[in-house]
Amino acid sequence: MTGSGMFPDRSPNQRLVETHRDVEVGLDDGVADGEEEDEVNPDDPFDIGHTKNAPPESLRRWRQAALVLNASRRFRYTLDLKKEEEKEHRRRMIRSHAQVIRAALLFKLAGQRELVLGASVSSPTPTGDYDISLEQLSSMTRDNNMATLERCGFVKGLAGLLNTNLDIGVSGEDADLLSRRNAFGSNTYPYKKGKGFWSFLWDAWQDLTLVILIIAAIASLALGIKTEGLKEGWYDGGSITFAVVLVIIVTAVSDYRQSLQFQNLNEEKRNIQLEIIRGGRREKISIYDIVVGDVVPLKIGDQVSMNLIFLEQVTLLVGLSDSYYFLIKVPADGIFVSGHSLAIDESSMTGESKIVHKDKKAPFLMAGCKVADGFGNMLVTGVGINTEWGLLMASISEDTGEETPLQVRLNGVATFIGMVGLSVAISVLAVLLVRFFTGNTKNEDGTVQFIRGKTSMSHTVDGVIEIVTIAVTIVVVAVPEGLPLAVTLTLAYSMRKMMADKALVRRLSACETMGSATTICSDKTGTLTLNQMTVVEAYAGKAKLDPPSNSALMQPELLSLIIEGIAVNTTGSVFPSKDGGNVEVSGSPTEKAILSWGVKLGMKFDAIRSEAIVLHVSPFNSEKKRGGVALQLSNADVHIHWKGAAEMVVASCTHYLKTDGGLKSIDNEKSFFKGVIDQMAEKSLRCVAFAYKPYDKEKVPNTNEEELAKWVLPEDSLVLLAVVGIKDPCRPGVKDAVKLCTDAGVKVRMVTGDNIQTAKAIALECGILASDIDATEPTIIEGKTFRTLSEEEREKVAKRITVMGRSSPSDKLLLVRALRKGGDVVAVTGDGTNDAPALNEADIGLSMGIAGTEVAKESSDIIILDDNFASVVKVVRWGRSVYANIQKFIQFQLTVNVAALVINVVAAISSGSIPLTAVQLLWVNLIMDTLGALALATEPPTDHLMRRAPVGRREPLITNIMWRNLGIQAVYQVAVLLLLNFYGRNLPFIKDNGWEQETKLKNTLVFNTFVLCQVFNEFNSRKPDQVNVFKGVTKNHLFMGIISVTVVLQIVIIEFLGKFSSTVRLNWPLWIISILLGLVSWPLAAVGKLIPVPRTPLSKIVLKPFRRFRRSRSA
Repeated sequence: MTGSGMFPDRSPNQRLVETHRDVEVGLDDGVADGEEEDEVNPDDPFDIGHTKNAPPESLRRWRQAALVLNASRRFRYTLDLKKEEEKEHRRRMIRSHAQVIRAALLFKLAGQRELVLGASVSSPTPTGDYDISLEQLSSMTRDNNMATLERCGFVKGLAGLLNTNLDIGVSGEDADLLSRRNAFGSNTYPYKKGKGFWSFLWDAWQDLTLVILIIAAIASLALGIKTEGLKEGWYDGGSITFAVVLVIIVTAVSDYRQSLQFQNLNEEKRNIQLEIIRGGRREKISIYDIVVGDVVPLKIGDQVSMNLIFLEQVTLLVGLSDSYYFLIKVPADGIFVSGHSLAIDESSMTGESKIVHKDKKAPFLMAGCKVADGFGNMLVTGVGINTEWGLLMASISEDTGEETPLQVRLNGVATFIGMVGLSVAISVLAVLLVRFFTGNTKNEDGTVQFIRGKTSMSHTVDGVIEIVTIAVTIVVVAVPEGLPLAVTLTLAYSMRKMMADKALVRRLSACETMGSATTICSDKTGTLTLNQMTVVEAYAGKAKLDPPSNSALMQPELLSLIIEGIAVNTTGSVFPSKDGGNVEVSGSPTEKAILSWGVKLGMKFDAIRSEAIVLHVSPFNSEKKRGGVALQLSNADVHIHWKGAAEMVVASCTHYLKTDGGLKSIDNEKSFFKGVIDQMAEKSLRCVAFAYKPYDKEKVPNTNEEELAKWVLPEDSLVLLAVVGIKDPCRPGVKDAVKLCTDAGVKVRMVTGDNIQTAKAIALECGILASDIDATEPTIIEGKTFRTLSEEEREKVAKRITVMGRSSPSDKLLLVRALRKGGDVVAVTGDGTNDAPALNEADIGLSMGIAGTEVAKESSDIIILDDNFASVVKVVRWGRSVYANIQKFIQFQLTVNVAALVINVVAAISSGSIPLTAVQLLWVNLIMDTLGALALATEPPTDHLMRRAPVGRREPLITNIMWRNLGIQAVYQVAVLLLLNFYGRNLPFIKDNGWEQETKLKNTLVFNTFVLCQVFNEFNSRKPDQVNVFKGVTKNHLFMGIISVTVVLQIVIIEFLGKFSSTVRLNWPLWIISILLGLVSWPLAAVGKLIPVPRTPLSKIVLKPFRRFRRSRSA
């Protein structure tokens, strides 16, 4: 795909980003002539584009294809398929238990009033300060026992037994809450503890290669002590044993630390905040702090974590429709108190997906069920382990992990390298054994090691063990088991740092996928704006209220109707503040703004609501953009109030009330009101209109509750009361964040339910639209226009859309699908329950931590804790950093692999011995695997990452830039070390020391130079595409610390641990030679980066003939 094709509506300056190749990660902005686009290879088990919704067969297939010598460590942070199956089995068992109860209830006679499972019903038994016991509460909800509820006096009676006021909740005093927890338990359940350090130590020890080395070391130890005595004979075997133990301990410590990080992050995910009513006030608390007797408001997008029971005769829908339902779970067991159109999905507990109607005859709700629609209050009757949901979660709470696409691909790379290394090791083993038994292998003093018929059996076995040890050690170095774990390391580091940047990662794969994001579909309210809304303009009839709270301009009748509509048609509330000052307002930001305006107009919230009887509620609908309520006043009059998007409400009106109370036709004034709405929208105000309709009481369905529940409120012939403009200012810094995304090749699109003019004004203010010239269709489009297009047309138009106004959640979902089909990697922000389908469909779903519903959070991959778009941009930075850091580590590790393997193979074939011993290779492996991963995988993101185009979804892990860099370094290292190996004894500081000493000095020099080359090359790996590799190095304290520790330990090994490492002390000239030879890698890398590389990935060039051959055969 060409740069201009990716971003068709960029300016020429912006296209510089698109055509600039991402040399660090190797992004190609085009496809060479005649070269096919990347496609999923069905024959490659490691080619999995998405693990987010990958089928188990694909995940099982790549595991079976991986060459693994230490499965328990390699797959430590991937999805445990066996545990997933066990989890699903437990779910089915609990569901079947619920179904058995349900079936038993259905067999009871319909005319019987007592629907009980037992033979009799006992009276409530007092427990402590309460007149009902824990056992009775738990069994009543679990068994849907209406007889017990009736004996308790239904919901109001049960509230009395629990010392709860249904209007104001529990008192909230510490002593009262403690008493309830002691009597009925807390809303927690025991989690299975994570693996301890000793488990990780055991896992690290399971590595087959290390086990073989330990066996060889023990054999070598026994033979050494037998032939040379205890004083001298333990060195060889003991050294290898110590080196292996060191590798195991360092590996276990590293894995254990990562495990603790993931446990802490999982605890953050589980700690849901929700709203409750205590002391007459609405407060937000942790889900863990809920107690029996609490009154909890529920609305669409909330989670039921307790058991619920009905308090009023309100229809309750329970079930799951065939369409998308992404819902909030009930936080405990309980009973419904009040509400309207509340729909609950019980499929998570019962396994049934059909709609089940609930009313006062079947009022019970279970923890873990989900609120699908409507709103209401519930009385908590069971929490924590005393609910079936708590029992289920206690049995399956252990995290079973999750793999990411990068982990899968790295397992493929590790398997390929491991096969090469294993082949090399077997070849070296064969060559060394042949040379040994043919008498071509010599000792350090020049004598032949094996002479047929003369060499003793113990010396022969000792020689063979040494050869096997060398071969196995080559496998240890060559098979990069630490490569997939480097992903875990950098993801854990990134996740921890992203928490500090106000982003909570729920799904690991989202970290790396954000590095490939090409577009962000963002909400407006609360993400691009502050979500701090206030009414700044108001029109009553045709008169503008200045200030908006100036009620003196309105006649009492009009004022009364406006206040009535505000107070009753709302999901918010107004209550006295704790300090006795001004009243406090709760609800969504829009509701709070409108209620605050009502208070300023003189609204008495509680008095108005107490005088009216709510007949039916039509909750706010994201499709119709309005919500309504039918109420009966004290004088028996019926009013239907509507509130919603101004242009839609006005379109349904036939009259409007003037400020003097007169009723006038709106037909000739619609252009005026349209002008008012457009004028407000141009000021980036959210426009909301209020209308009502007097209704004939005789037409209200009153035969039964079911008829009333099915009543569709009339939406036509309304009377317009008022139009208000609500200001929600842009977030500070959002314009800079949008520009940063644009410069990084990430297109920001705004998808909002607001008026198209409001959306345009905000987009201009935020920098999403450059100027008014850009504000033409389809750059700016309405949701209804987009949804009427054909699928093919939507795919074409989607690329050009920058702003979508008056969009519904289904429009957002259609846009996400169209963009993904067009090749974009899509990130979506959302806060509402209806955003869940789009969040789930997107490559990366980003929910809002403050304004977001629990459903949206549950469907998302990352939660933006401060609801700030600038935090979304930081997530993009970290996503690119993850990918870049992994590639840095791969380049570093492959360089070590290639150099070590070539040196050992050449030396083994030519001389029958290798310059690097088993202990030395294990030290190199430690530098390469654990310490190297720590140093390079924890590099913080830089501004350089945001000046490049996104990483392609199917870009090769090892890019041409990396092949060039590692090729130059590997060739240099191999050349230098082979020269030292074959001609090093001729150096003036080595020769004339006797054959044995010269050999030891030469081998020590080779080992020291090899390690120092890796130390210097570690700096080169920090910046694969930049000449200045030292920029910012002092700020990375971990990198500098690891380099320092490596150098110090190398000095200690050479100077003080000669017996252990088979080395001798080096004099200053030889140290200087080692350092200078390692230092050459810096200027060599700088010069090498001036060498151009082809744009087509090397893997494509190599595989192209094979692909053509395969296509020609299939044709």
